This record gives sequence, C-alpha cells and structure tokens, in this order.
Amino acid sequence: MAEHVKGVTPSEIQYDGSGLRVAIVHARWNKVIIDALVNGAIAKLVERGVQQSNIVIQTVPGSFELPLAASKILAAGHVQAGANATDLLGGLQFGSSSPALSTPRIAGSQATGTLTNRPFDAIIAIGVLIKGSTMHFEYICDSVSHALMKLQMDSGVPVIFGVLTCLTDDQALERAGIGKGVNKGHNHGEDWGLAAVEMGSQCKKWGEGKF
Repeated sequence: MAEHVKGVTPSEIQYDGSGLRVAIVHARWNKVIIDALVNGAIAKLVERGVQQSNIVIQTVPGSFELPLAASKILAAGHVQAGANATDLLGGLQFGSSSPALSTPRIAGSQATGTLTNRPFDAIIAIGVLIKGSTMHFEYICDSVSHALMKLQMDSGVPVIFGVLTCLTDDQALERAGIGKGVNKGHNHGEDWGLAAVEMGSQCKKWGEGKF
C-alpha cells in the first residue's frame, strides 16, 4: 500500500499567538460540521497563546457571504483601532482656542491581553459546501475561493481558507473529525487555527522588514 502523504507538515517553529488578534467568520449551512470545525480552530488558537478576548467570531448564512463578511470584519478592526486612538487622546482639542483639557486615559488601562485597539492579524473563513444535483456547488466553490484569495492579496491580511468543498456528507464529516466510521477522520479546523497563528506572526515580522 502506498504511503499516505497528504496533510500539512507541522512547522518546526512553535509560533506564539499571544500578541495576535484573530477573527473567525463562519457560515451556518451544515451546522454540525461547522461547529466541529470552528471548535477545532479555536482550540488551536488558544493552544498557541491567542487570548479568548482576542478571538472574534461572526456568522453569516452561507459560504457565498463569507468574502463580503470577511472584508467588512477586517475593515471594522481598523475602525475600532481608529476609535480607540481617538479615545486615548482623552478629548484633546488640537487647534482649539480653549485651554480646557479633559484628563486623558492611561494607555494600557484596558484589560490585560485585550487587543481591541488594533486591526486583525488574520481571519479564518469557514464554510461547508457539499455537492448536490445541480451546478450550484461549482459556482459557489469557484466564486468564494477567488474572492477570499483576492481579499487576502488586496488587504495584506492572511485569510485562511476554511471552506470544505466535498462531494459527499461523509467526506465533510471526516474532514471535521466526526466521521461515522471507526476512523473519525481529522478536524481540519485545527490546521486552520495553526495556520492563522503562523501566518499572522509571519506577516507581522515581514511587515517590519524581518526574516
């Protein structure tokens, strides 16, 4: 029997996610499978040090809505960062003739480990597409794949592709680690959580001109 070679090779580096803020957006179709994948992703994010308070989870109806939702969530992270920066100024009135200043808040007075004052370092888009009897499956797979890749390239933020594109229910169940047989399969959500930490860490480093 040929040796099994599928699957990602674990990184030799144990990436530290304690300084990362990660979003997860998931569809609600095929909920049993979705729940297992989301839980797998969260477990690995936490295992790598990402604080629960720095994991934001949002939902959308189906996989077709994932690209738009992911784009808006990334934008919302920047809005939060901008709002927080303004808030930390404590109402300073630059250019105003009034000398009255309110007392600025102390930077870092937020709860320890909370990073709501910064954009997201990575986002995981999770969906489950199972082929039916029409071309609907092919159209959605193609559209979502291309849109998520475009978002990643345009934004510069890692968008982890967590969309299962399966031909049968059993294939999807096994890829969520909840197969019906003796071999339950492997939860790919775990891989996506690890990928988010690795890519979030790497992109931060590359953005600083480091290797």
